[in-house]
Amino acid sequence: QGQLVESGGGLVQPGGSLRLSCAASGMVLSSNFVGWYRQVPGNQRELVARITPGGSTWHADSVKGRFTLSRDNAKNTVYLQMNSLKLEDTADYYCNTIPHLPFWGQGTHVTVSS
Repeated sequence: QGQLVESGGGLVQPGGSLRLSCAASGMVLSSNFVGWYRQVPGNQRELVARITPGGSTWHADSVKGRFTLSRDNAKNTVYLQMNSLKLEDTADYYCNTIPHLPFWGQGTHVTVSS
């Protein structure tokens, strides 16, 4: 079974930036559709960005123009550059394949607060 390890979350003021990382083992991310998901307690997990094996990306309207998903094939890692953060971006962030695997990483928490 593979493993997904997210990192890079933290506390940031509105308008600030963070870069999230997701390192995978036991699987090749570039062979899969891979997404960044986020979840607020009490809400369903939502997909906010996705990359295809060919490298095409999609971003949800709520983050378009502010978040950028990228991938480093050599490091088997995907990133989520988050700029112009808003209070409503506060959530736990996870990466996973699409459709998602039967397991999740521990996630990384992002708090946007003044």
